[in-house]
Amino acid sequence: MDIKKLPPIDGSVLEGISKTLGDTINGLTGPEIGKFLQEATINDIDSTNTKWKRLYNAFVTYQNKNKNSNNILKFINISMNPARFIGNHSHFEYLRIELNKRLSFIGLELSESGKFIKTEITATISEAEQRANRLKSKLEQRNAHPEIFKYCKAELLSENYFHTVFEATKSVAENIRQKTGLTEDGAELIDKAFSIKNPLIKINDLSTETKESEHKGFANLIKGVFGMFRNSTAHSPKIIWEINEKDALDILSTISLIHRRME
Repeated sequence: MDIKKLPPIDGSVLEGISKTLGDTINGLTGPEIGKFLQEATINDIDSTNTKWKRLYNAFVTYQNKNKNSNNILKFINISMNPARFIGNHSHFEYLRIELNKRLSFIGLELSESGKFIKTEITATISEAEQRANRLKSKLEQRNAHPEIFKYCKAELLSENYFHTVFEATKSVAENIRQKTGLTEDGAELIDKAFSIKNPLIKINDLSTETKESEHKGFANLIKGVFGMFRNSTAHSPKIIWEINEKDALDILSTISLIHRRME
């Protein structure tokens, strides 16, 4: 069966992709470019040029000859294989988000697994930038806890509400582990960390029944966030578990409150 030929990518988008992958600081190395071009079956016609121009010229020459973008997208898949970024997830996320800003103009998005998924085509640069920054800006207006941005920055920039919520809930568990040295997860982690008899984290001095109730309620709030948003998002397909911007802001504000009370 013939492989479907994908249409050529517009030159300006191709330039943006090339500049991202060929960036002097955050992009691919020269040897990596040569290796991945070969693996993607794209001729390395300008190997002595700067990295981004080397990529751009190779991509343009391929498209002009073959009238499709298949191998260019294959190159992106190869270079953005998550296995290459083990131990350096932040670098992967940085490149992925920068690439997605460009790919949005052709209706594609690079997922966390390094595979392409179809999205709505972005019409203008301003639209792309607004989509990338709106949620982050609104969270800043709410004075969200810095921990939210520490764990969710990449997702916030791509405005992926589903994964933003998922990553933010994970940040709560990670914060508890860092404070207590525990290794458990979920309800077991919370029960041990916020035990009334032997609390590893206290939100008050537990000197009265009312304060004990507040402490228990806080622990149950965390369990609720874990149960409703973390467990569900981990096991439900994104297309089914729909979280809009308003819901995401409310959820993230709750998680921000949790982080503040644990300080």
